[in-house]
Amino acid sequence: MTNIRSEADDTIPVWKRALDITCIILALPVLLPVVLMIASIIWLASPGPILYLNERIGYRGRRFICFKFRTMKANADSDIHKKHLAELMRSDAPMVKMDSKGDSRLIPFGAFLRATGLDELPQLLNVLGGQMSIVGPRPCLPYEYENYVPAQKRRFNSLPGLTGLWQVSGKNKTTFSEMIALDIQYSESKSLGMDIKIMFRTFPALFGQLQDSMARKAAGNQRAMATSTTATAHAESRVIAESELVGQK
Repeated sequence: MTNIRSEADDTIPVWKRALDITCIILALPVLLPVVLMIASIIWLASPGPILYLNERIGYRGRRFICFKFRTMKANADSDIHKKHLAELMRSDAPMVKMDSKGDSRLIPFGAFLRATGLDELPQLLNVLGGQMSIVGPRPCLPYEYENYVPAQKRRFNSLPGLTGLWQVSGKNKTTFSEMIALDIQYSESKSLGMDIKIMFRTFPALFGQLQDSMARKAAGNQRAMATSTTATAHAESRVIAESELVGQK
């Protein structure tokens, strides 16, 4: 198969690069107003930069700067995420995001942007630059990469992507080991047909994630309300008991 070179990939299949560029061109009239609207919301909702730039690991372990819309307060503590990720890598627990249970570091509308994947739209710049593709394994963080064993690094034999086989196969309901297996499966069997199929499966998957996020938030609010009601009832009971004791005296 004919291949071309790019900054991040020595030999990218022509069909993959062509599919990326074609999709971006076709979607640009719709994406541009959405991008401008999100940028305006972030600018109004939280002081700090609109974009969040951080170093990620891509094709064959190469580092690059990844673009995202900022969804957290400026200078938010990243050590919390490191501990959360380390626990997910050690356990067989589903890879649920920290903000699924509420995260004080999030800016207004940040949880919605993350749940819908809209925070990742700026990564289309990475796609244009050749560091990423629309479809592929998610680019990982350097401290995550350092804990990979050699067999797990096979997931880096393909350009990282905005969406992928893992993202449309359960994502937050899968474990770290299952994510690795799905990413390796994609890296070793990717094709034009598979990429198109994953793209079409992405939107229903994002809608399902948004529903799950809203359900978890509602359940959390109900638990908080129940806890508050219980605490209030206990406090009232103590006040009544103390009043009765005072009356008996």
